[in-house]
Amino acid sequence: MEEIQRINQNLFNIYLLFTREPFVKYFTRELEFYANADRRLLGLITLDLTDNDYSAIVFSRDKTMQYRAERIQVSMKTIDEARDWIHKKMNEDTIIMHEEKLEFFDLFKIQVTDDKLHHHFKILNELEGYQSAKEVIKEISYHYKDIDGNFIEQFQSLNGFDSRLWELYLFCFCREEMFSFKRVSNVPDFIIDKLGQEIAIEAVTVGRAGDNLDELTKKFDKLISIEEIEEKLKDEMPLKFGSSIFDKMKKEYWKLSHVKGKPFLIAIADFHEGMSMTWSFPAIIDYLYGTRYSFHHEKTGKLVIEPHEIKEFKKKSGTRIPAGFFFQPNSENVSAVIFSSTATLSKFSRMGKQAGLGSPRYIIIREGFCYNHDEDASKPNYFKYEVTEDCKELWSEGISIFHNPNANIPLDKDLFPSVAHHEFRDGLIHSDNPDFLPYNSMNYIVKNAT
Repeated sequence: MEEIQRINQNLFNIYLLFTREPFVKYFTRELEFYANADRRLLGLITLDLTDNDYSAIVFSRDKTMQYRAERIQVSMKTIDEARDWIHKKMNEDTIIMHEEKLEFFDLFKIQVTDDKLHHHFKILNELEGYQSAKEVIKEISYHYKDIDGNFIEQFQSLNGFDSRLWELYLFCFCREEMFSFKRVSNVPDFIIDKLGQEIAIEAVTVGRAGDNLDELTKKFDKLISIEEIEEKLKDEMPLKFGSSIFDKMKKEYWKLSHVKGKPFLIAIADFHEGMSMTWSFPAIIDYLYGTRYSFHHEKTGKLVIEPHEIKEFKKKSGTRIPAGFFFQPNSENVSAVIFSSTATLSKFSRMGKQAGLGSPRYIIIREGFCYNHDEDASKPNYFKYEVTEDCKELWSEGISIFHNPNANIPLDKDLFPSVAHHEFRDGLIHSDNPDFLPYNSMNYIVKNAT
């Protein structure tokens, strides 16, 4: 008899994130998770929250590498009965691989020449320390529908890796937030649905300039000084966000028949240079709302925040661009902007490591800064920890949604319960933040001393 092992929920969630429809979580609670030795088969025991009895399911992979339900048993009175059923059925010879003509979606089958491979793709594909990220991305990609037909090529290439990685991340984030996908068109990137409420999302990145693309083929990304960061945040970085968003605005997605009447969101991430996503967060606020803040502490220790309106940003050429995107003509068609500073390869590495994937010869140490819930705090909290299977990081962790105060179709905050929501009222930004909101973080991948 083949040994059937318990696996942790983090790993099961990687394998089954796109197999099970989100709505099942409304009436079942997942309790125990199993796999056979080669993980060709998975097992699940759930509690029916309506009838208070147990169900069990055995899944097997098909030729597209997706898991499908192979055996289902419901209405068992005890969890021991469900456990016995799982072990028996996962050892039956009648369970076979699903026969399909489709081949699996292989993101790592090289399609571009070596000189066009993105440096970070090479790292992901070749370095043992990044195996946890690679295994997660492979599992996700098996479920991704490539409407354009060029996803694999772009994912591997200098000009496409960052954008495609951002799309894969959004794919996971939306699913974790219990949305289904409607791939009716290749524009915008996502039409998502939760209980009959549909949302359109277009993904965009702040991309690397040509010289930065060249640098990727030569060396790792370099750090910049605090003084350089402060200077870039004044005009350059808000303008970069503005340029990327403006390019999407020209396409007027909200006029498409399958988008009309739905909230339309732009999801943006910053990849314009190495580590830039760790410091560019303030610039998106400046650009969207046209407001910066200063602060001081009273003698009592109370924090006093003062808003300052920004009217414009100045390009190096001298051209002036209005600040406050949400107050500009035509922006009322955008319901909100999604932003994350943590949706990088590091995110995929951590999600894989906490699922037990990747090489055991490497550990991941994460450190960074997160929101401080002390109402009189002027500085974020520092955090540092080792990523293990006891961690419970979510795909939604690090996401901020900036709501448009002038939107024609406002976004319902309750549709995204796990993220930070930011709204502009009475000249101030009001934020509803989760317990843990990282502003930025870094992974240190080190060889295991043991």
